[in-house]
Amino acid sequence: MSIRRALWLPLMALLVVLPCLAAARQAGHAGGGGASLRTARLGDAAPSEAAVATITFRKIFKSSSPEFVEIKVDKRGAGTYDIRQIADSPSPQPFQVSAALTAKIFSLAATLHDFSGVQLNARRLIANLGEKTFRFENNGETHQVSFNYTVNSTANQLLTIFEGLSLEDQYLDQLRRSMRYDPLGLDDVLTRLETDLESNAIAEPQALAPVLEQIVSNQRFLDIARDRARQILNSFGEAH
Repeated sequence: MSIRRALWLPLMALLVVLPCLAAARQAGHAGGGGASLRTARLGDAAPSEAAVATITFRKIFKSSSPEFVEIKVDKRGAGTYDIRQIADSPSPQPFQVSAALTAKIFSLAATLHDFSGVQLNARRLIANLGEKTFRFENNGETHQVSFNYTVNSTANQLLTIFEGLSLEDQYLDQLRRSMRYDPLGLDDVLTRLETDLESNAIAEPQALAPVLEQIVSNQRFLDIARDRARQILNSFGEAH
């Protein structure tokens, strides 16, 4: 009896241990496999939103007004402008560029190989017109080119667009400032705006529409200013 008991006890222990080992092994596969799967998924996960290609235009022209202009536009049309005197603190302001104009900007930049290895500065004696720089950035890739004056037609098209955006942003600031601090001088700003609109100097005139609508609807401004703002809006094809 004692011999059978001695033989039986190890067998019973084995019968208890084996299912436990099997369960532990299965749990290990499930847990370990899950951890490996999670690790793999984390490793294979798409990175956070990829950097958006951005084009920057900068112009530095000391003793002018403004002395410093920097406009950035990314491929979605989101942009910032920083227009000031060099001694002033940077103060970039957000703005939006239309899809059509954004596509035009990036198309012209692509024609210029995104400013990689391109020479734009004219090889002739030209008065200082301000140092202008085009810069392309995309996911760690950066190219830029600087020039005073160029005869490259593609570069001049791009320059005209950015100069037009700069003028547009300057008028936005001037109109807002006059509306707040100098209502009597508002018509002078609008008169200058009319002249630049007639010469097609502003890149996207309709970007000024919301501010012009505020002028038209606010009776504290002089009628002459409100009428001029209304005329400008009508020239955009708006019904007011």
